[in-house]
Amino acid sequence: MIHHSIMDDGLRGELESTARAMVAKGKGILAADESTGTIAKRFEPLGVESIEETRRFYRELLFTTPGVEEFISGVILFDETLKQSTADNVPFARLLEERGIIPGIKVDKGLTILPGTDNETATQGIDGLDARLDQYRKLGARFAKWRAVIAIGDHKPTPLAIDVNAHLLARYAAMCQRSGIVPIVEPEVLMNGSHDIERCERAIEATHKALFAALDQHKVFLEGIILKPSMVTSGDICPDQAGVKEVARATVRCFKRSVPAAVPGIVFLSGGQSPQLATEHLNAMNAMGRLPWELSFSYGRALQADTLKAWAGKPDNKVDAQKVLYHRAKCNGAARYGTYTKDMELVK
Repeated sequence: MIHHSIMDDGLRGELESTARAMVAKGKGILAADESTGTIAKRFEPLGVESIEETRRFYRELLFTTPGVEEFISGVILFDETLKQSTADNVPFARLLEERGIIPGIKVDKGLTILPGTDNETATQGIDGLDARLDQYRKLGARFAKWRAVIAIGDHKPTPLAIDVNAHLLARYAAMCQRSGIVPIVEPEVLMNGSHDIERCERAIEATHKALFAALDQHKVFLEGIILKPSMVTSGDICPDQAGVKEVARATVRCFKRSVPAAVPGIVFLSGGQSPQLATEHLNAMNAMGRLPWELSFSYGRALQADTLKAWAGKPDNKVDAQKVLYHRAKCNGAARYGTYTKDMELVK
């Protein structure tokens, strides 16, 4: 059992209230924490040069979108972005706070191959994390994110890959809580592959069970974390794709078996789903009635893909791009209540 004597009640209360605010009704999280390399890949097809100023301009476009705080509770930032300011010299963390949006920070340092496996990975970044968390907290970050990646394939995932990643996520989560930062725990089970939905469900259930056993061992306060998992879907090249309702049913069933009710909220990653499909899946789950946790979203591409296209690196397109982001956020806000309909896509 977890012994809570290590953490005082004041810190526990603060962590829990931040976690609950992150999954406030009708809201979700914007993942804008693409590393410099990843955002360059997003910019390239649009002919946008990835330099500090274009990255800053684009992030400011996202964060200053009129009305977006109606549907966005928090934003995950990259290290560079947390240290940047608006054109008017307002630090991004302060800009977000003033709009009632909680600033967060991606703290992992990417993946490394696990020796003794067939290209399975572990996440880097534990070394020196304590000091970085203290610095991020001073810069205004109130939550953090660490992504582990689990692949499905021939003889994958191995118990080793699941175990190593579970313990890294748990160590990270414990360090975050000690620094007064809510950890988003992200065990992403990749949708790449020809596996069917049943195979995906087994892999996610095994991953979650190992994760929560490790969180328990590391004495992590569950009421002060947020889980960022994959949905239970067919592999992206599976010939027999599960429908929206089947995905919703399998995901909720799997999570009821593997995610304790003490966790305040689950914010799904979109994991390569189209923007509309990610919204439909979330909506179908929330339409199923009462669940032990808030089911929300923490989308990157599913919120930004259409926005990026509308902007295309041209300052004159800023207002149009912001309207696109507002629209996607609004659709996902409705999906939080299970009230999204495809007709909403027509009214922009």
